[in-house]
Amino acid sequence: MTSLDKSITAHMDIAGDRYEILVDPDLAYLYRIGQKKELNNVLVVEEVFKNFRNGDRHTSSSLQKAFGTNDIYQIAERILKKGEIQLTTEQKRKMLQEKKKQIIAILMRECIDPRTGGPHTQMRLEQALEESRAHIDGFKDAAEQLDDIIKAMRPIIPMKFEHVKIAAKISPLHAQRIYGMLKGYGIQKEEWARDGSLIVVIEMPAGMQGEFYDRLNKATAGTAETKIVK
Repeated sequence: MTSLDKSITAHMDIAGDRYEILVDPDLAYLYRIGQKKELNNVLVVEEVFKNFRNGDRHTSSSLQKAFGTNDIYQIAERILKKGEIQLTTEQKRKMLQEKKKQIIAILMRECIDPRTGGPHTQMRLEQALEESRAHIDGFKDAAEQLDDIIKAMRPIIPMKFEHVKIAAKISPLHAQRIYGMLKGYGIQKEEWARDGSLIVVIEMPAGMQGEFYDRLNKATAGTAETKIVK
């Protein structure tokens, strides 16, 4: 656990009152981005303050009213996930880069180029994101920011969001083995034939088609039969 002089504060404002905790800067950052799952050693002091510098602590009744609990770890979890953390400049830079990666991953999965019907490349999406100068909040969930980011990117790169339904027939040799993989893409309908072959209808974002066909062909040695369902 870090010492008091190296700790930072994380806080949340509720109904005009400030709720402040003292945390380890590195562990708090890892917890915020999801790389650390537990709160052990994150808290430097197991107290919730109105103002740490002044030593003003919240009472149990004020914590119960604001958070519905007096449990310090439940309160700390909410503050660290939803509040503000005084991260270092380098930590903020890393968090922003990670958030950009998450946004690009969503766009690669969800959108296509309407001119070709195929997905955009990662490089093209990254370039468009930079050119758009869209505001990205390192603390906010990537999906929650997507609408504003797409509005900023659309004048630069054409994007279309749609889902496709793909019917696939898998031979008995591979059906049982790859069923879990198919289920991961979202099976809407399935039918097991008498000979042990599997027929499925899967709905997915159009941008995932390329990945799906690649994985399916590798898993079945190119023997799977597929078609788009209108």
